[in-house]
Amino acid sequence: MAKLKYAYQNFDETCASAYGRDLPVSTKNSIEMCSFLKGRSIEDATKILERVLIFKQAIPFRRFNDGVGHRRGKIGPGRYPQKLTSIMLKLLKNVKANAETKGLSDSLKLVHMCAHKAATPFHQGRQRRRAMKRTHIELVVKDVSTKKEQSKPKVEKLKPKVETTTPKGDNK
Repeated sequence: MAKLKYAYQNFDETCASAYGRDLPVSTKNSIEMCSFLKGRSIEDATKILERVLIFKQAIPFRRFNDGVGHRRGKIGPGRYPQKLTSIMLKLLKNVKANAETKGLSDSLKLVHMCAHKAATPFHQGRQRRRAMKRTHIELVVKDVSTKKEQSKPKVEKLKPKVETTTPKGDNK
């Protein structure tokens, strides 16, 4: 099997990752959800996804919104992707467990979420040539508590000394 490569390149000791491979969900819905949840903490993301499961909060669709109806509030077009939400909750649980295994604290921020289109095998049965939906989803979290503790001291920048000279012809 080929080695998995992440689109995120800035891995260090404060990062943990999870990878969902060949998930049976829509790539377009996954892209919209990843763009909505990126930059949030793990706790906020799980609360949002639990609200999506009970149809209390919709995921806004900004890019793939042709034919998507508007929802209450100011989000505009949005949906409640149930299948994707349950899979995303499992991935968040997985990345949190990976972070605990690495010894990271509970204050984790989603720094990278990405969805890629996977190979699309055909369905079995009478309807020939009908492709399945498959998606790869990458999650990378970073420990934000260690970032604050390891802050570098500020170095004062020295301003260059500017000398003012009079031109030679101005001596009166």
